[in-house]
Amino acid sequence: MSQFDVTVIGSGPGGYVAAIRAAQLGFTTAIIEKYPTLGGTCLNVGCIPSKALLDSSEHFENAKHNFAGHGIIINEPQADIARMIERKNEVIKQNTDGISYLMNKNKITVFEGVGSFESATQIKVTKNDGSTEMIESKYTIIATGSKPSSLPFITIDKERVITSTEALNLKEIPKHLVVIGGGVIGLELGSVYLRLGAQVTVVEFMDKIIPGMDGALSKELTKVLKKQGMKFMLSTAVSAVERNGDTVKITAKDKKGEEVTVEGDYCLVSVGRRPYTDGLGLEKAGVELDERGRVKVNDHLQTNVANIYAIGDVIKGAMLAHKAEEEGVFVAETLAGQKPHINYNLIPGVVYTWPEVAGVGKTEEQLKEEGVAYKVGSFPMRALGRSRASGDVDGLVKIIADEKTDEVLGMHIVGARAADLIAEGVIAMEFRASAEDIARSSHAHPTYAEAIKEAALDATAKRPIHM
Repeated sequence: MSQFDVTVIGSGPGGYVAAIRAAQLGFTTAIIEKYPTLGGTCLNVGCIPSKALLDSSEHFENAKHNFAGHGIIINEPQADIARMIERKNEVIKQNTDGISYLMNKNKITVFEGVGSFESATQIKVTKNDGSTEMIESKYTIIATGSKPSSLPFITIDKERVITSTEALNLKEIPKHLVVIGGGVIGLELGSVYLRLGAQVTVVEFMDKIIPGMDGALSKELTKVLKKQGMKFMLSTAVSAVERNGDTVKITAKDKKGEEVTVEGDYCLVSVGRRPYTDGLGLEKAGVELDERGRVKVNDHLQTNVANIYAIGDVIKGAMLAHKAEEEGVFVAETLAGQKPHINYNLIPGVVYTWPEVAGVGKTEEQLKEEGVAYKVGSFPMRALGRSRASGDVDGLVKIIADEKTDEVLGMHIVGARAADLIAEGVIAMEFRASAEDIARSSHAHPTYAEAIKEAALDATAKRPIHM
């Protein structure tokens, strides 16, 4: 029986990062993955492929609507969805091959198959051909991630009623894509097909989209996406989804309690994700789950079984790849006797629509609920010379600071490259910077980042320069 210091079950961003860090720290390390390629949901059917399609569709959108304004005259562009999917798959392969390289580089043993506990220290690997192999591990890290959720009355047929996984591999551009759920995944994939020519209708139970983010971001993104042609049915509760041939009918009740219907040729069910623990054999190891099916962990990400840890989507908290990565490093360093730290308040959230949306720290709604005295500064992207030069004038930067100390409590952005810009907020808040600290820091001109400096000026002294 092969023996290891650390075994990781699941090779997504949390899992493979945990394995690499454990190997760097001198542990003999193994990783178990049931699929033929490493990288988990993120690299195979999540973050990376969706960004590949978002970029392809954005190029098409620009060619069709924006190139002429830059003096670039071309014939009417055509969307080749097959080539876009092919390119997406090429990007996936490049990334998954890269993970395989990193496993070899760090001398991590890779087992292909389903990993399941036989005891707290023994794991059975069931391979695709049905054969099994037993391994023994001093420590195990559960990193099995999540799967798309659905609603009890919806039948996902993976043809017309689909999840994000199938939406990444459509063979045609929908005529009318109905998206159930106005969260990150639904809006991103809805944007892909909207740009390619589909009619897109988003049906959302809450009274706003991206409900977990700051209200100013939701309001701004709604306005921008409506301008792009996306339609919204908010405060609308879906009660039935029925397929008849190539037509899908969605029945719902609006905020007045009246029945409404919408029909499309595809329906994307995007109502969140659930932790994936199927087949793990947790009961044999004695690992406990909480009331939502997540693996229960303490502040050290340790389960109730002392030598078993869990990270990422399979435990509590935001289901984000970079959160899982931080947790993977945290556990490996904890096992090595170090004292790592994660500030969960400073894990940024991003929506990769265009413009992008990003936020970190407290939202204004959270601070109101907590009774914290705060002040707000904001600055519109359209006031920047860089934004006008590129034509990306939608959006804003909002900074929330403590009313007395001026410490930055939250940063929220809608705009070009918001996903990259938000790192400035993370760093500032990690070092407990004040709004004035940001305002007095030089920002290159012309850049989108100048909006952060201007918003900080607005927050600290109500004296933005360019507004």
